[in-house]
Amino acid sequence: MSKIEVKIDGHCFEVELTMSPQCGGICSAEVNGETVQLVIPDLDGSPDEMEWVVIDDRPYELTLSENLNWIKAYSGLHKLDIQDMDAAVTRPHSGDGRIKAPIPGLITRILVQPGDKVKADQTLLVLEAMKMENEVRAPFDGVVRSIQATPGQTVLRNDVLAEVK
Repeated sequence: MSKIEVKIDGHCFEVELTMSPQCGGICSAEVNGETVQLVIPDLDGSPDEMEWVVIDDRPYELTLSENLNWIKAYSGLHKLDIQDMDAAVTRPHSGDGRIKAPIPGLITRILVQPGDKVKADQTLLVLEAMKMENEVRAPFDGVVRSIQATPGQTVLRNDVLAEVK
C-alpha cells in the first residue's frame, strides 16, 4: 500500500493506493477516507503516456505531464503536486546520524552543505523515484558532518547520503 498526498490546484487529497502487479490494472484506493475502484490501462507505461482512467465505473480522459506537475482533463489544465507520505516516515537511519536513502532513485537537489546547522525534520536533499520527489530530512537537530551524494547521482535503498551529528 502506498500513501500519497495529491494536490490539484491547491486542493489536497490523501490517497492510500493498494496495487499489485497481479491486479491487471484494477485496484482500489482510499481518497480522504472514501474507497474508490480504479482501472488503470497500463501499469508499466510512463504516466505521461496514460490517456484514460476509470474511477468507480466512470471513465476519465486525461493527460499527465512527464514530471507529474500538471494534469489535463476535460475541465482544463490543473497544477499537480504529488508527495510520497511514506518516504519521510519510513526513512531508514542508523540512529548515529547517518541518513540513508529510503528508496532507490536519483538525487536531484542538495539543500545543505557540510558545517550547516540543521533542525529535526529539515529537508537535506531531494530524491526522485518513480517521478515523485521525496524529501530526505534530518532525523534530529545537529550539524551536517558530510554529504556523500551529488546531484544527478543514482542511489540504492539504504545508501548513506549524509551524516548529521
